[in-house]
Amino acid sequence: MSELQAALLAIGFGVIVTVYIFGWRQQRHYRRKFGAAFKSGHADALYQDSIAEPAEQAYPPASTIEDTPIAEEKITGAATTTDEPPEEMKAVQPPAAVSMDESCLLLDARSDFIIELRLAEASHAGILDGLWQRKFDFGKPVQVCGLLLNGQQWERAIAESHTLYSRFRIAVQLVDRGGAVSIVKLTDFRDLVLGIAKRIKADSVIPDIDETHHLAIELDSLCAEVDQMVGVNLVPPGERLLAGSKIAQAAAMQGMTLESDGAFHLLDTDGHSLFTLINKDTKPFQHHTLETFSTTGITLLLDVPRVKKPADQFDSMVHVAHELARELQLNLVDDHRVVLSDTGLARIRAQIAAIEAKMLENTIVPGSAQARRLFS
Repeated sequence: MSELQAALLAIGFGVIVTVYIFGWRQQRHYRRKFGAAFKSGHADALYQDSIAEPAEQAYPPASTIEDTPIAEEKITGAATTTDEPPEEMKAVQPPAAVSMDESCLLLDARSDFIIELRLAEASHAGILDGLWQRKFDFGKPVQVCGLLLNGQQWERAIAESHTLYSRFRIAVQLVDRGGAVSIVKLTDFRDLVLGIAKRIKADSVIPDIDETHHLAIELDSLCAEVDQMVGVNLVPPGERLLAGSKIAQAAAMQGMTLESDGAFHLLDTDGHSLFTLINKDTKPFQHHTLETFSTTGITLLLDVPRVKKPADQFDSMVHVAHELARELQLNLVDDHRVVLSDTGLARIRAQIAAIEAKMLENTIVPGSAQARRLFS
């Protein structure tokens, strides 16, 4: 073989190898590209109807963020692809059921301003540095939920966690007993999260601030309308004072325990308060002063929107009131010290039932986890 032939063979072999390597790299590139596109395109249902609902939920199954009536703006912080994967790749990707822990399940576009970040590369929650330091600057609770790499579960994310996530949903609550979040706070929150998205090169999906604030005002108006605390006063006849130790004994007989807030509580099986017994003179009960403590009266309180079936709980509270009255020789009176008759109690119950109906009409279940968020 001549030198020329050998050189031509070498060149030909080199070309073949080069083409093969180029084709292999292109195939690998497209496989990664299309694979990533498909993996990020599954149903990411924080609010999907297909997810099993919890036993108690304040709202009916809510839509995804993308389906909410609030207008949204998608901001790209990193390059994304809109190419469709080949049909053969679609066939081998089974749909994955998405689950959520309870705290993430409560997030709803009607009660929270939710910004979704879609990461260019999976990361732990520490990448949101800047948010964690300012978490308490917005006057309302802030929560972060992350989508696990398997794409099958959203869970509450904390700064210290080393779990890797492909997406984050960062939410600030719109309403609590302090009122509605201000548009200034919403804007500040949005700008903070957008700054983080830009730094980490993440795509962002953001609801419209003006429409979100309008919803917050409407929700706050509804909450103010139904936010009622009902009390039944128990006072001794004449000028007699009630001894703290006697009150504690009588409360214990009804299954009530003295908690750190200075009130006796009747708790349900989940540890949530059904109603409370407080000192009518507002001074808190304390374990170490019960023996020397005395008061002019006590009050049973029902926090209507925070308990399940509040009208029924009022019946239970009235029963306990009668038992305490019998044990401590007290009278049931209203705030004007007028004795409460059965007719008066029935009237109060009817008002509570009307509040309960109003809440249910607006898809807020009294005593649900969502209700306890809104009325905190």
